[in-house]
Formats: sequence, C-alpha cells, structure tokens
Amino acid sequence: MPVPDADIHPSATGPAQALVAKHQAEQPLKFYAGWFCPFVQRVWLALEEKRIPYQYIEINPYNKDPSFLALNPRGLVPTITSPCPSPDNHSPHSARPLYESTVILEYLEEAYPSHKPALLPTDPYLRARARIWIDFVTSRVIPAFHRFLQFQPGDGDGGGADGLKMVRGEFVDTLKEFARELSPQGPYFLGQEFSLVDVVLAPWATRLWVFEEFKGGVGIPLPGEGGEDEGVWERWRRWLAAVEARRSVRETCSEREWYLPIYARYAEDKARSELARAVRRGRGVP
Repeated sequence: MPVPDADIHPSATGPAQALVAKHQAEQPLKFYAGWFCPFVQRVWLALEEKRIPYQYIEINPYNKDPSFLALNPRGLVPTITSPCPSPDNHSPHSARPLYESTVILEYLEEAYPSHKPALLPTDPYLRARARIWIDFVTSRVIPAFHRFLQFQPGDGDGGGADGLKMVRGEFVDTLKEFARELSPQGPYFLGQEFSLVDVVLAPWATRLWVFEEFKGGVGIPLPGEGGEDEGVWERWRRWLAAVEARRSVRETCSEREWYLPIYARYAEDKARSELARAVRRGRGVP
C-alpha cells in the first residue's frame, strides 16, 4: 500500500519558495519543516517575526529519512535543533532536538529574548490569558476545523445535509467564541501587537478557503448579516484581514494549487486515520 501523501509536491512554491531559498545557509538553529503543514507554519511565523537566523530543511513527514528519525523518533514536523554549547562556551556541541509546535514557540520566546518583537506579554496576567486562548485554538478550533473538513454524508446518525450543517455550526461557533475575546481596538488578539495567540491560529484562518472549495462554504456571516453578533464578526473580519496582510504570513504561504490535492484527501476522507492521530497529538499534519 502506498505511503499516504508520500507523493505530495516536494517543496514550497510561490512566496514561500523565495523565503526557503533565503534560508539554506548553515545556521545553528535548524528548522525541519514541511511546506504544506500549518503546524510548521506556526513556528515559521515566529522565526520570521523575531528574525531569528535559521536553516530551513524540507522534510516529507510521510517518507521519513533515518537521519531525521534520529532527531525525532515520531517523525513529525515541525522539529528544530538548537546547538548545545560546550562547557567552555567556545564551540557548539551536539544539536538538541525539540518538537511540538506550541513547545517550540515557547522555547523561541525564552531562548531568544533579545530578538524582538516579544510574542508574549510581559504582564503575568496577560501572559496567562494568552496561554488560555492558545490552548483554546489547539484544543477546540483546530479539531472542529478537521471534523468539518472530514465530514462525509454517511457519517453516523448525523449524516447528510443536517450533519454537515451541524459540524459547520460547531466550527463557526469556535471562531465566534475566539472572536469575542479579540481586543475591541484590534486588530490583533491583544490589540496593536501581534502575539502567539495570533500565530497559533493564523495558518488555519488563512486556509478557510478549503471549505469554499470542498464543503460549500465556511458559514461565517457576510458583512452586515451577522445579526446580534455583527460586532463580533466585524472583529473577526478585521483580525483576519490584518493577519493575512502580515509579511510573515504572506511569505510562508505556497501557491494554492499545490495545497488542493492534499486537502482533497482529507475532504474526501481518504486519510482519516493519519489525520486523526496527528490532530490528537497537536503535531505536524496538513
């Protein structure tokens, strides 16, 4: 049986291809990535926002090289390696691998404090609140995204049009709950400053087009049609526009045509088991 998605397009295209080309030189921090993966894009956004030097190394997580598995036995992207200083601090020792996108994001904040902007607030309360909503995105929004994307008419008792309406509604409700917490002044979650809360959702927010392509639309009200929640949806629209316009987001995206066959597999439920396992872990999958 073929390895799922082993035949995906092998490298980034468009703006992301240009960015990859700029990050091929040897660097102490090595970024093992899959161009198509939103978990990867989370880390990529932080590296670009903070302007941390890195070497980009493309990995197909469905066709894993033994040298990569030696770094991350789970074989998932994103993975980074940071240099381990020698006792005399004069030369690098062996590289130390890290994985799990949210863990890597926290690590970059702590390990590179001089690289600005800071993506978490300094105030302890605001920092804790940011972490609450980072967890909300990972534990609520992203699973609802994938349930909606994977829904099939024959799924259980809720199949057909009613079932699709239900999973669409569940996903839209998670976005609305997130949008209620956005800064009233905006445009970002915490206000004027782009933060990790924005980073963790941005890759999925910029992929909402997949529902137009495969599921008949997302279901977010059009401007002026949000009823009593119009103010909430106006915050969402402002947030999404600001995120999509951000340089780091634009330059870490490939051309849409190359995402289509990947998302088609999930929309047609041809990769349910692989996706379900990875989403439960919160790791690197499309």
